[in-house]
Amino acid sequence: MKVLLVYPEYTTTFWSFKYALEFISKKAAYPPLGLMTVAALIPKDWEKKLVDMNIAPLTDEDILWADYVFISAMIIQAKSARRVIERCRALHRPIVAGGPLFTAHYDEYPEVDHFVLNEGEITLPQFLADLENGSPKRIYQANGWAEMEKSPIPLHHLIDIKKYGAMNIQFSRGCPFDCEFCDITVLFGRVPRTKTAEQIIGELESIYQTGWRGGVFFVDDNFIGNKRRLKREVLPAIRTWMEEKHHPFKFYTEASINLADDEELMKQMVEAGFDTVFVGLETPHEESLRECNKIHNINRNLVESIKKIQQHGLEVQAGFILGFDHDPPTIFDRLIEFVNNTGIVTAMVGLLNAPYGTKLYERLKREGRIISQTTGDNTDFSTNILPRMKMETLIQGYEKVVRTLYTPKVYYHRVLKFLREYNPPQKKVFILRAEHFRALLKSIVILGIKGKERWHYWKGFLWSILRKPRVFPLYITYAIYGYHFRRIFERATKGDQNFCP
Repeated sequence: MKVLLVYPEYTTTFWSFKYALEFISKKAAYPPLGLMTVAALIPKDWEKKLVDMNIAPLTDEDILWADYVFISAMIIQAKSARRVIERCRALHRPIVAGGPLFTAHYDEYPEVDHFVLNEGEITLPQFLADLENGSPKRIYQANGWAEMEKSPIPLHHLIDIKKYGAMNIQFSRGCPFDCEFCDITVLFGRVPRTKTAEQIIGELESIYQTGWRGGVFFVDDNFIGNKRRLKREVLPAIRTWMEEKHHPFKFYTEASINLADDEELMKQMVEAGFDTVFVGLETPHEESLRECNKIHNINRNLVESIKKIQQHGLEVQAGFILGFDHDPPTIFDRLIEFVNNTGIVTAMVGLLNAPYGTKLYERLKREGRIISQTTGDNTDFSTNILPRMKMETLIQGYEKVVRTLYTPKVYYHRVLKFLREYNPPQKKVFILRAEHFRALLKSIVILGIKGKERWHYWKGFLWSILRKPRVFPLYITYAIYGYHFRRIFERATKGDQNFCP
């Protein structure tokens, strides 16, 4: 059997880092980890080919080569996924579809031959067994949750690692919290399920054997959901492996703000090679936190929690949401002040959306306030709900927030504020590659010579290289990120160039 695994295109978004990746000549931020895992569940004697359409085009020859075409997609890839389905139908190739998009909206794709939904470790073997018996069903769904300890090592050899900005890996699924707007517990449950330390080391070794050296993203929606296993088994194993391999990777992940309450956990993460963590802060307004059941962010000083995490050597990136029912008219100025005071460089601010199946979706559906499906893009100025606040006020306030936060004067000030306070642990090994020099030279030309932000760029450039040279590479990274973020919001506001006054 020949199987073609297809990952559709996603649009240019805040987290795609498209404009930043151009500085290092990369095509996409991360490879399709889900499809690589699915490939490992398919019989070894089957031929497999993976086409990531964000890296290379999907050709008719690719489709005609296959006996079956497997498609996995997120909501933001819906348009591209539909085009792929149409092409496969035209070429008379059967389609097997799975992933978050189809798990939530499979009824909207009547052209698909088979749906393998929920977690593939459960449903894909069922489909393969029925296929072997000549009686495959159209829909496969799981009632329970997969045992992560049975999840295979992804087939990393199916991708071209040189085309990606970073590699990725998964330790756990599920989150102990239950935020109203979040679909993670819908997809993966409330009880975090984890892989063993041996599995994680096996996957790191697999990535290492490809020749990759650089960033590795733990894609867990809440990496610290099972602190006990992390601290006792996984982080010590990663630290030992990293020391034996002379620190080939640097890690980053997502976690809840209660990470700040566990100094030992933060210490272990840094010792294992983590240097960045994304935290869903959502809003500095406590009534809005209560509204969305973000209970672990309540009754704490968020600014102090962030500073504590960063003082331990972990840069905090953060997500924020505007449009909660309890948001006051002052929320826009308050959010700007909060982000700038904390020195959070990478602050993703989006409008509240209600993904299908979430508690928020069900509540607003009862209230008659669902107006469309979500786009899957957190920063495209769209929402699928009717907010309590006037829509015009919300959109104008949102534009003010992102325009202020990513105007060069404010953005570079925030970068320098963070770098002055940030004291990363001394790295034992720094791998300098040709792409770093290319990024530096391109940043000088695009930002320092041609860019409207050139005065701010050179001010930070000289400060970092003269006053704190250890953070100079990080400064260049942030300068490039800022360029990407401004381009994203310029696109969202129909090419408005006023982000660079």
